[in-house]
Order: sequence, then C-alpha cells, then structure tokens
Amino acid sequence: MGLPGRASAGGTSRFRDRAVRERALPFEHFREAPGALSLSSLGLGTYIGSPDGPTDLAVEQAVTVSVGSGRVNVLDTAINYRYQRAEQSVGRALSQVVARGTVARDELFVATKNGYLAPDASRGPPPKDWLERELLRPGVLDPEDLVDGSHAMSRSFLEHQFARSRENLGVETVDLLYLHNGPDAQIPVVGREQFLERLEEAFSLYERWRAAGQLGAYGLATWDCLRVPPADPGHFSLEAAVRLARKVGGDGHGFRFVQFPFSLAMPEAWNAPTQPLSGERVPLLVAAPKLGLGCFTSVPLAQGHLARSGPRRSGLSSAQTALQFARSAPGTVAALVGQKDPQHLSENLEVAARRPWDLATFSSCLGGRGGAAAG
Repeated sequence: MGLPGRASAGGTSRFRDRAVRERALPFEHFREAPGALSLSSLGLGTYIGSPDGPTDLAVEQAVTVSVGSGRVNVLDTAINYRYQRAEQSVGRALSQVVARGTVARDELFVATKNGYLAPDASRGPPPKDWLERELLRPGVLDPEDLVDGSHAMSRSFLEHQFARSRENLGVETVDLLYLHNGPDAQIPVVGREQFLERLEEAFSLYERWRAAGQLGAYGLATWDCLRVPPADPGHFSLEAAVRLARKVGGDGHGFRFVQFPFSLAMPEAWNAPTQPLSGERVPLLVAAPKLGLGCFTSVPLAQGHLARSGPRRSGLSSAQTALQFARSAPGTVAALVGQKDPQHLSENLEVAARRPWDLATFSSCLGGRGGAAAG
C-alpha cells in the first residue's frame, strides 16, 4: 500500500504560500500548471548516475534537501533511469519527507515515464536474463511489439511497468506519467499511422488508470520529434496527440503535459516554428500552452556543458545562468535539472530566490533572436 493522495490545487498552493511567506521566495518562482497546480519553476531530475548504493543515497538526499528547502515541489524520474533505482530512491525519500511532516503528499508533484525496457538492478534476474524471464516467458511482452530491442507500447507491457513504477515510488497515485520518447523511438521503425494506433491504445489505458484513481495526468516526454520541422521524417504534431486524447477521453482528457529539451544550446522550442497549429506554424513553446499543455523542459545545462563553459549573466554562475534562462522561457512550467552533488545542489537552488527574467532579458541571451513571442 503506497502513500495515499496526489498533488492537488490546495496542497501545491499551500507549499507555494509557505515558501513565499517563510522563505521569502518570489511568488513568480511558482507557475500555475494544468489542474490549477502551483508548481516550482525548478524541478528535480534523476536521470544521471550509476545503479549503485552511493548514488541511491545521493538521490535520496537531493530529494530531501530540494523539497525541504521549500524551493522544489516537482520530482521527475523514469522507470528506466538507473535500472529502476532512480524511482526506488525517489520513493524512499518521498516516504521519509512525508513521514517527518516536512511536506504533505498533496504538496508534491511526482512524474515518471514508461516505454523503455527497464531491468531492475536491485532485485530480480540479472539484466541479461530479465527480458526473457520477466517479460517474454510470462507473456507480458510479445517480441513483435519490441522496437529496436528497447521500446514497447503494448497494453500488457505498459500495465506491467506502471504497476512496478507505483511500487517503486511507494504511491497510490502517480501525478504524471509520460510515454517516454514514444514518437522518437517508434515512428522511424513502425511508421506514423501504426504509431498513432498504438498511441490511441496507450491513451485509452492511461484514461482507465485516471478513472481508477491511480494516475493524475499523462503526457509525452520527447527528444527531437516536436522540435524538428514537419518535413522531417521524425516529426510529430501535438495537435494530432490532442485529437487522440479528446477521442478517447473527451474534453476532460488527461493529456496535459509535454517534456522536451530546451537550453541555451538547444533553443529550438523557442525560436523554430515546428508545430502546426490552426493552419499555421508556431514554435513548440507557443503551441503547447495553446493546446492546454504544460511544458517541462529537460537538459537545461546541456548535460553539464553549459555549467562548465556557458555564459554568465547578472552575477550568476554559468550553471545558474543556464537555469535562469531555461526557467524564464514564456510557456514553461519548470526546468528539470539533475543535481546530486551537495555543492551543485546548493548553487542551483539559489536560482529560486530570483524572479525569472523578463522577456527582453531572456531574449537577449539568444542575441535578441525572436521566436515564441511572435506567435
């Protein structure tokens, strides 16, 4: 039995108001997200790290410090991160902070992802035997549903993985479940039409979990597909995804969030008109909010490159400048940053004490190049 409850409008606004009142954080550090949720403009990511005990402890400490600071109430993970150990680390930390009364469960927004094969590094068969023993032999996964030996979207596979994610995280309800790189992995192999058929089935499954109280919302976590032009073979349209969600879930469907890379090194979501919207072409950061989707952005530090050699602005370090840029993009709910080293964690969390940049300052980081503002 996992922690009951889920992120709520009342709980997340309570977290926000306490942070503003007791820690003097600017109100603008928090954004209103779909579902009337008040979410921090910095979120904790958990992607990088070895599948070992020391990294487990580092992730648990990062969650504890981030949440306890009052500066972060967005936690992002995936079942395949560190071979399920990222979810398990987040789950242990989540249980501890709630048990201690640091926060209530309804104050935190917990997101995970499924779609990729994810052997369990801490229990079960060795990774080399895991696919056969846990998925193929029991009939959880048909070999024909496996794409490139690493990704699947069949109903039985997604059900199996979601049950494990809830167990790993120790929660009754996951606030957000992303289909992990679905268009990126599937379209080049099975084609657009078959992918849309698989996506409709997945969305129907997610809606069933919402009705059962196991899931709050669902979304797409992506890499290239939303940021490349429509002529690109790997392109995917958010409009098409929203149409499918309405088909299976009506106007109250649960497809409410999207995740994609955005940074000083990867600014396409702001300045490249890659998404069709009502017959026009607009940047992703325009299209998603107009379609009712909240945007979470990944790799704001370009996997450490910008922290080491990026620009510096307004008395900020290179890492802080990169985070401030990412969280200041209009249309963004939160920039997700992986942080485990205590020194880096403290440095990054300091950004929350600042108001996001205005549009002019934000745009100046890209040399004044336009983009989403034009939409």
